[in-house]
Amino acid sequence: MSQTSTMRATWIDRVRNEPAAAAALAIFVVAAGTLLGAWYFEYVLKLPPCPLCLEERLPYHVVIPLSLLMAIAALARAPHKLLATGFVVIVVTALCGAAIGTYHAGVEWHLWAGPTDCSGPLTDLRAGGSVLNQLQSINVVRCDEAAWRFLGISLAGYNVLICLLMAAIAGCGLGAPGKAADRAVISR
Repeated sequence: MSQTSTMRATWIDRVRNEPAAAAALAIFVVAAGTLLGAWYFEYVLKLPPCPLCLEERLPYHVVIPLSLLMAIAALARAPHKLLATGFVVIVVTALCGAAIGTYHAGVEWHLWAGPTDCSGPLTDLRAGGSVLNQLQSINVVRCDEAAWRFLGISLAGYNVLICLLMAAIAGCGLGAPGKAADRAVISR
């Protein structure tokens, strides 16, 4: 067996033996994949995000680096309290992301009004001339119209499901940080 495949096997074995690291890496992969998917829809499929879509991305900017740091910390056998605190922050952040996504999905389904900057009417356009022409050329992306749906669920709806998945994985990781340390104590 080559040294590279031995290192890879060792690294994978360490992650398997550290449930907290596995949970953190799973969250990292899910969060990074979701953000990459959002960029794919924006830059490749040319579906510009609305203001609420951009707000839905904010939790990912917290979860991605934090989950990667959590995985490294778990593999380095960081204290249980540190890992638990990190997982709690991920749970709270993911649930905030789910709340924003739920709000956005409700706006799309017209269950409640959205922010006026992306779902309200343009009012009081008394100016004439070049300003009016400039306003006509602006394309406002509306928050109350889903740009894409699959199986009847919009991107905002999928964001809710993904955030709940990340919160659930972090919840599993929350109970896991001490397991490897406990096994090391028992095996001595």
